[in-house]
Amino acid sequence: MRQIGKSRFLIIYASVCTLLFAGVQGTTLAQISPSPTPTPTPALAASPAPVQTLTDLQAKIRRSTFAPQLRRGRIGIKIVSLNKGTLVYEVDSEKYFIPASNMKNFTVAAALERLTPDFRFNTRVRAHSKPDAAGLIRGNMFVVGSGDISISTAFAESNYYQGLDLIAERIKAAGVKRIVGDLVADQSYFRGFKLPPTWEWDDLQGYYGAEVSALPLNDNAVDLKVFAGSVGNPCIIRILPQNNLFRIINKCMTSANAARRSITVFKWLDQNVIEVIGTIPTGQPSFDTSVSVTSPAELFVNLLKDRLQKIGVEVNGRARLMDDTDKMSVRPDLIDIANLESPPLALIVAKTMKPSQNMYTETLLWTLGERSIRAPNANTTSANLGINAVKEFLRGIGLPPDAIVQYDGSGLSRHNLVTPSAVAALYVHMAKQSNFAQAWRDSLTIGGVDGTLSRRFIGTAAAANLRGKTGTLDQVSALSGYVTTAAGEQLVVSMIVNGVAGETRQRTRVLDEIVVALANFNGRIDTP
Repeated sequence: MRQIGKSRFLIIYASVCTLLFAGVQGTTLAQISPSPTPTPTPALAASPAPVQTLTDLQAKIRRSTFAPQLRRGRIGIKIVSLNKGTLVYEVDSEKYFIPASNMKNFTVAAALERLTPDFRFNTRVRAHSKPDAAGLIRGNMFVVGSGDISISTAFAESNYYQGLDLIAERIKAAGVKRIVGDLVADQSYFRGFKLPPTWEWDDLQGYYGAEVSALPLNDNAVDLKVFAGSVGNPCIIRILPQNNLFRIINKCMTSANAARRSITVFKWLDQNVIEVIGTIPTGQPSFDTSVSVTSPAELFVNLLKDRLQKIGVEVNGRARLMDDTDKMSVRPDLIDIANLESPPLALIVAKTMKPSQNMYTETLLWTLGERSIRAPNANTTSANLGINAVKEFLRGIGLPPDAIVQYDGSGLSRHNLVTPSAVAALYVHMAKQSNFAQAWRDSLTIGGVDGTLSRRFIGTAAAANLRGKTGTLDQVSALSGYVTTAAGEQLVVSMIVNGVAGETRQRTRVLDEIVVALANFNGRIDTP
């Protein structure tokens, strides 16, 4: 506390004494009594917020759709009450839109319904005979995949090797001490080309454009870190997990601290070759990115060989992919040496939907296909079988055959088309008719809390309220899900914006504004 000067204190003291003397002059000390405690004035009750009408809500939504940034694009909306199906608002709800990752809704829902939340992937290790008394496997050992996407850092707290170590430990526990032959990756479970044919080539180098494999590892991507070295010398580049499959072409130089960082990473198509071009100043943090892997099964089996040798299991042969010669020699009487089961599908779909993981969704689609009845044409791909399975599922819940046009599982293809009505109908079915409604709801990202919605709706009535699925491509944004109004009614909402260039935020601002209006609505939609 600041001190008051002595002279100023004396003036204040004299003034106070004068006032006190004037206030009690002519009154004895006994006659002075404390002032009665004033009765507090009751606080004015806050006026209740006026009850909104459905017409009020519809007007707010309509105003949002007239936002200037949408003037050259299109928006489709379908909003209904979950309880009675009462229509809240719709515009172009039966028209086709590119859905981006809202396509995942259909793939994941079909996978949950057909495979069930308890479904588990299985990776098997097989050989022509069990290890002998000396622990020898005489001949090749095969690692047979079925698409276990949980062998990943996403399920192992960023540990690149946890899934591989589990397999290696089980091989050792089976009594294997030495493999005289090769360690062979069998990825024959899936049929068809490793990438959806309608994906754009410039998406294929990023983690979000990773290929599908029956032996996936760490989301079929590697992490790249670029550090500054000494001024005038090349940058330092690290790839994780460390491996010998990738070749790095380092065209990045370390610059003085005042310079701007400018780095471009380019992965050659269908090759594990990465070029790093540009400059990074000293004193700046590393430049981090993730790059897709070409032939992830090859990376899987090479790293598994390393992990086996680290725990004392010798592999005399090579780590390699299965070839045509192997296919001729592999007999149905191969013996299981070890196996690894994935976590249940209920957990996997949450790891798929919340971060909007493309490769996981494609793997689910292909798995759905391989678990379906194979068509008479044996050359039918796993992806096409999966798309047919999704069609059958949608037909079973009452959607018309042309409700969606599906080219992939994840929505990265720009050939996909859906209607907002179809998305809304799917959400109604999964909440009200599905036996796995809770697993479905748990898979959805939560506004302001996690996944792709973790930074949206913070501080609004939609935070920790909206559960749904986003979708983002260049010029495309989508948002579908469940939201509870201020009056406690649950709504289903599906909104898709197409043809709006510019920053993603220009599109999502409109969608978020509508969701917040729904969450704040205090009127009634369904009549009692």
